[in-house]
Amino acid sequence: MTAPSPGGGTAPREDPVLVEIVEGTLAAVEREVETAIARTARSPMIRDAHDFRAGVHDRRLRKLTGRSYSALVQPVARDFPPETMRPGDVYFHNDVYLSEGGIGHLPDLCVTVPVFHGGEVVAFVQAFGHHDDIGGAVPGSMPSHARSAFEEGLMVPPIKLWDRGVRNEAALAIMTRNSRTPASLAGDLDAECSACLMGARRLGELFARYGRAEVEGCFDAIIDRTTRAFRRELLAKLPDGTFVWEDYAEHDGVDPPRLHAQRITLTVDKAAEVPLVIDFTGTSPQARGPINHAGDYADGVFLKKWLAPVLRNLADTPERAAELEVNEGVVPLIEMRFPEKGTLLTPVFPAPTNARTFVILRLLGVLAGVLAKATGGRMPADQETIRYTGVHGEDDRGPYLMREVLGGGSGGRPHADGEDTVHIVPDSRNIPVEFAEARWPLLVERLGLAVDSGGPGEHRGGLGYDKRVRMLRDAHFMSIADRSILSCWGVNGGRAGRPFRVDVDGAELEGLVDDHPVRAGQVVRVRTTGGGGWGDPLNRPPSRVADDVRDGKVSVRGARDDYGVVMRGAAVDAAATAALRARLRAERGPAPFFDRGPGYPLLSGGAPSADVDALDFSPPEDGSAG
Repeated sequence: MTAPSPGGGTAPREDPVLVEIVEGTLAAVEREVETAIARTARSPMIRDAHDFRAGVHDRRLRKLTGRSYSALVQPVARDFPPETMRPGDVYFHNDVYLSEGGIGHLPDLCVTVPVFHGGEVVAFVQAFGHHDDIGGAVPGSMPSHARSAFEEGLMVPPIKLWDRGVRNEAALAIMTRNSRTPASLAGDLDAECSACLMGARRLGELFARYGRAEVEGCFDAIIDRTTRAFRRELLAKLPDGTFVWEDYAEHDGVDPPRLHAQRITLTVDKAAEVPLVIDFTGTSPQARGPINHAGDYADGVFLKKWLAPVLRNLADTPERAAELEVNEGVVPLIEMRFPEKGTLLTPVFPAPTNARTFVILRLLGVLAGVLAKATGGRMPADQETIRYTGVHGEDDRGPYLMREVLGGGSGGRPHADGEDTVHIVPDSRNIPVEFAEARWPLLVERLGLAVDSGGPGEHRGGLGYDKRVRMLRDAHFMSIADRSILSCWGVNGGRAGRPFRVDVDGAELEGLVDDHPVRAGQVVRVRTTGGGGWGDPLNRPPSRVADDVRDGKVSVRGARDDYGVVMRGAAVDAAATAALRARLRAERGPAPFFDRGPGYPLLSGGAPSADVDALDFSPPEDGSAG
């Protein structure tokens, strides 16, 4: 039996208890798959840093679980119709341009396993993650100066990696032969394939226990519940209208730094069947270097699920936001409109893509900025919570590659400060110091918070990492990082956070380097980005600033210069603070709604802000970037 659904269409009236059982089983299967991979993988990036994720999809290719984003089943079903699949089959792909937008760069390897009931495919279990090396011009398969996808590593379109339980040894031999870390790659793939096969068995048991019609009815109910919750609880908070904003990547590894714009024009019409239209017209032309993202495939379904978590900030409480799943239920609410081929989001093969992180992370911030304009600032400030750093060289055991994903501070929020050292991939983390020192010729001399890195605000931005590594042998340093000139922006009067910094014995490096030589005894220092601040920092209670000083998050000088708080030892000088704040307000004038930090004028020709920062900005008729 069905009933009208506020999310559009009809909502099946399934037994609510069974819906909860099925939803809990899906979450348990996803967790079990990820746990199995983490315990049996070989590479530090998968096993220790946990830069991977699993997903469960139904036979209609809809994502059912909502803990994290995942790749897509569409490319596998496109090349291998489900009616040709058999139990024990495992499919593999990593080709960016043949992944329907689900794979961003070649080190992200994806395995997909069909689930069977009654001899037919009824669901899919999938895992994809960032692996150590898949070939290409540099160790790690992320050449920062690449001008072509052919420099970035081995491209594999969807193939059958296991056929009815038998591994395709020829394909595995080709892949491991192209990798600088063949043993790790082989071990990771074994772990991922075996874990997904296990997950497929678990889902098969669910269908056997309750029947296909009942389980698939629950799938519909789970997805429809998300659609209705987002429409009723989140989109209802938005005013109808059109809002425009853009932000920028700063360099592409090939050309000198400049503003590579990603623009969103958001149209809200809550009465429409599709209430949100996200138009990327005005995004800059594709870059010569590897910061492009092939997002204009499968109607942008990957980007819909990638961007939708930003909407959860509209929830009534943070606790409610955490409860809202981002599964396929968000897809019917959003229409994506892409510009013509040849932009950062619509690159033409073989444009390089290995640093596409700069673009897809920036899109999260652009949508948050658009929503901030629409809601009068009821959105978090900006964050940049992923970049790759590491070293490669040789020790007594032969060639090695040490690479990790370091997080940064998240943005201040209307209700709270940002979080420190956030990693955007769920459950991911930095490489444990004890493991790093035991495995590679280095010493980690400091791993802590970068003081003053969080953007000043009534609610302060979260802090980034401050990590210092002393090399015990000659090696080469690598970095794939943005926000080394531009900062994470502050909003609603909040100020920008500190940008990314890396230096070797005090000599500053660019954010994009492949093989900077580091001598034995030299120290590499990495300071990751701080999140932007929310609200006027001169409104932050002095007692909270004093707490930050005592906690080592804000320096005495930062308290004075950024917050107008004068410290006398561990105490606040109330009279001096009041006088200083009055003087700073008079000198500054009204706080800007957006603060992009001191790096923006360096790339904008001296302009302190962008045209789109104006709350009443209207785009030119041709949609060009401002």
